[in-house]
Amino acid sequence: MTPDLIVLADTVHTLDHDATSPVQAVAVSAGVITAVGDRDDAAAWRSHGTRVLDLGGATLSPGLVDCHIHPVFGLDLTVGCDLSAADSLEEVRSLLRAEASTDSGWLRAWGLNPNAFGPTPLHRDALDDVSNGKPALIRLFDGHSALANSKALEIAGVHGRREFDQTAEVVCDAQGTPTGMLLEAAAMELVQRHIPQESFDQRKSRLAALLNGFARSGLTGGHIMDHSKESAELFAALEADGDLPLRLRSAPWCMPGTGEADWELLARTVGTGGRRWSVEAIKLFVDGTVDNGTAWLHEPDLYGESTAPFWPRPEEYTAAVHFFASRGIPTATHAIGDAGVKHVLDAFGSLPSDTLRRAVHRIEHIETVPDDLVVRFRTAGVVASMQPTHCTHYSLADHSDNWSTRLGPVRADRAWRCRDLRDAGVTLGIGSDWPIAPYEPLPIMADARLRRRSGHPDQAPIAPKQALTALQVLEGYTSHAARAAGLWDVSGSISVGKRADFTAFELDPLTAEPDALGASSVVATIVDGEIQAIMDRLG
Repeated sequence: MTPDLIVLADTVHTLDHDATSPVQAVAVSAGVITAVGDRDDAAAWRSHGTRVLDLGGATLSPGLVDCHIHPVFGLDLTVGCDLSAADSLEEVRSLLRAEASTDSGWLRAWGLNPNAFGPTPLHRDALDDVSNGKPALIRLFDGHSALANSKALEIAGVHGRREFDQTAEVVCDAQGTPTGMLLEAAAMELVQRHIPQESFDQRKSRLAALLNGFARSGLTGGHIMDHSKESAELFAALEADGDLPLRLRSAPWCMPGTGEADWELLARTVGTGGRRWSVEAIKLFVDGTVDNGTAWLHEPDLYGESTAPFWPRPEEYTAAVHFFASRGIPTATHAIGDAGVKHVLDAFGSLPSDTLRRAVHRIEHIETVPDDLVVRFRTAGVVASMQPTHCTHYSLADHSDNWSTRLGPVRADRAWRCRDLRDAGVTLGIGSDWPIAPYEPLPIMADARLRRRSGHPDQAPIAPKQALTALQVLEGYTSHAARAAGLWDVSGSISVGKRADFTAFELDPLTAEPDALGASSVVATIVDGEIQAIMDRLG
């Protein structure tokens, strides 16, 4: 078949372990790889009409895939002032004061790291005198909590504690007065529903810009850990204007308080989609986060918190897993604490082996687990999906950060055990969890090797024995990402018959020093044999 495109690069990492000779040329026809070889081979493949993209000294790999993102849900989490770089209470207040001077009706901000407050508990008082009389809702970095000011609570009619079908809390003081802290989705929604919403066109424009940013960063695909009717409408509207710049695989949420009738409706959405997006799995939660005290731990944290599952009756979570697994529907479960991870592994361990093999099931985050649970991932056949920058951005080697302080040294030393899981033979997909952390893959790849923030050589590494090798990191974005989605047959390596999705790097991700890699550029991003992003100098 005459190729539509030939891609040349001095270095090509195919991630195809059956490849027997070096590759410097890849031929593509109708979005599929039709040949791999060297530059001499490419000369023989070429014919009239074939486009040749010569990347010169760049390095080509299978397309990078972020295994955990929230592009549509993230639109709601990234409104207003970005507080993610603020590292003190005074800096937070200064940024909010400036944001409050704008004309918008609500004071909005996101990315707040509780470490910025130091030992001071988060309280609405910190917002009331800087909000210029406006209602305020500030989202914390973890996406599972928010801080509202007094006016926002008044508008929402929140005057005390509430009961929910899921583990969620309106935090109150000893007198029963709300502090402003809202933990988990049901509590945050009490205030969120009163905030004026953007128009569809505004959200479509923001989403288009975000997806183009993903592509420019080197991503050819993403596993979206949420889905809604609006998501489908936005993706369809964008595809009416042209193809999405990357492949998107979505998973709608299955929440506590639902039953088989609800699960059946979710199951019917699986397989729906468009040209480059589809609903392919179901997302569940068994806990929240360590930082806000809603993870599920075997022993309480320093403040006596993180002892309850997200599903008040966790056996109902297990029933949901059985429902979807028995229908061959993949699942992805948010589980951060040791008790939460154990319950998920127990749930999959209770499935008949033939049922378990019908789909790929995975656990997201896995922030602190003991040795015995690491081993159980392999025996259960469950994929691990992890985000290295959650470790490097929000915890510290000396355990002085909020996450480590809450857990204590023993559990904090079990931080994000990426290497132990890989060494145990577990499939490990890597991602960002944007907007919880930045999505750019090259700094994430560097952080996974350094166990500290790339570009910050003065920082001590966190649990350095958990550092991944350069190859393991690249696999986490390519071959293991494909396996985590059950797509190894069609993606994850540069092999004949697979999708023509490629990422080209300025520096070789297998030989470059991590700090240099994190600061380097992506040369080109190609999806379906079509160039989605390319450096100006290449044209």
